[in-house]
Amino acid sequence: MKLDILAFGAHPDDVEISMGGTILHYISEGKKVGIVDLTEGDLGTRGSVESRYAEAEAASKFMGIETRVNLQMKDGFFQHNEENLLKVIEQIRRFKPEIVFANSITDRHPDHAKGAKLVAEAAFLSGLRKIKSSWEGVDQEAHRPRLTLHYIQDYLISPAIIFDVSLFMEKKIQAIQCYKTQFYDPNSTEPNTPISGKDFLEFLKGRMKEFGRPIGAEYAEGFTCNKLLGVQDIFQLK
Repeated sequence: MKLDILAFGAHPDDVEISMGGTILHYISEGKKVGIVDLTEGDLGTRGSVESRYAEAEAASKFMGIETRVNLQMKDGFFQHNEENLLKVIEQIRRFKPEIVFANSITDRHPDHAKGAKLVAEAAFLSGLRKIKSSWEGVDQEAHRPRLTLHYIQDYLISPAIIFDVSLFMEKKIQAIQCYKTQFYDPNSTEPNTPISGKDFLEFLKGRMKEFGRPIGAEYAEGFTCNKLLGVQDIFQLK
């Protein structure tokens, strides 16, 4: 399966929270999008491994994701090493995306920055033909995505790119709410977390409004990039 976009998250729900609107926009245009979760989120305060899988499946179905993979790295303790780099390389070569998205380059949760570095490095190494990998017993060809972008999570980082998601804000929130154990539920008896409070979704909307304001959009999502970006038509910039 060839994908246009492959989005990586350290935990199930990272992608939906931070770039769900962007994904919904491109799916509406017919682009094929996949998600790879590095871990099962098993150290999360709320929910269980089983509920996280069920919620990720529900969110993917709601959004129209083509495929979703969990690499089952060790939540909280996965390392930037050859074994894990090869796991990511296998998925990039398997799906041959044009664009890869990864976690925030720095954030409150240490897994996010670790995931960002791991995926960005794997995206480069995936293009080196002397690195051998296989999937389902078949040797893989080298493939380097044209672009790797990092979404922005809890910490406010100045974005290099701002993308208008105004038309998809409400559907993004609905996708996030597929993760019922993780977000606000007045009937839940589980401990509170930084994302389980009633105000968290309002925070997300406020962040999207903040990103949208400079480009005249009601809601937007922001991204960073580790290289200079070029355009062919300056008149298309906002």
